[in-house]
Amino acid sequence: MSGVAIYMEGGGDGKDTKAALRQGMDAFLTPLKDKARAKSWRWKVVCCGGRTAAFDGFRNAIRSGDDAIVALLVDAEAPVNSSSRVHLQSREGWNLAFCSDDVVHLMVQTMEAWIVADPDTLTAYYGQYFRRNTLPRTQNLETVAKATVATALEQATRHTQKGPYHKIRHASDLLKRVDHQLVQERCPSCARMFDALDQAIQRA
Repeated sequence: MSGVAIYMEGGGDGKDTKAALRQGMDAFLTPLKDKARAKSWRWKVVCCGGRTAAFDGFRNAIRSGDDAIVALLVDAEAPVNSSSRVHLQSREGWNLAFCSDDVVHLMVQTMEAWIVADPDTLTAYYGQYFRRNTLPRTQNLETVAKATVATALEQATRHTQKGPYHKIRHASDLLKRVDHQLVQERCPSCARMFDALDQAIQRA
């Protein structure tokens, strides 16, 4: 048992799109990856497409016992008023009794909250005609509804050369660029994930 495996929602149905998102998330999680590699551990991010596939992959990986740390990462899809496990058990009907809270993580309420947390990077990425003032200014982006984040991002990018934000075409590139520290400051669940995985790597 000498590795970290993170099973996440996203990437669509194609091999290439899943690979692109994996590369983006891998870059975003570089501080954790570096700590795992410092222990000569394997490190992998697995983009599973749908959230149910992510859950199935996560559950099967824990049962196999091949890695020291196996984590799940999916969109919350709604406000979170409980632990990640309870939220997913209630919303999705998943039985998560086989794992602990510190390996179940949520992008609250959606991954795009992580992207809009760093407006400077968005401005540089989209360039001319990017409408920065449409982005949510709320410090805690997890209080902003998923639909509101999506609309703000679409409006901000609509007239840029790259065109409106598109999850498959743009998310992987943006994840490589956004400042994970800014994201943690504005998305507490992201900070929780970094802290929990950091501590787990140190303990194991």
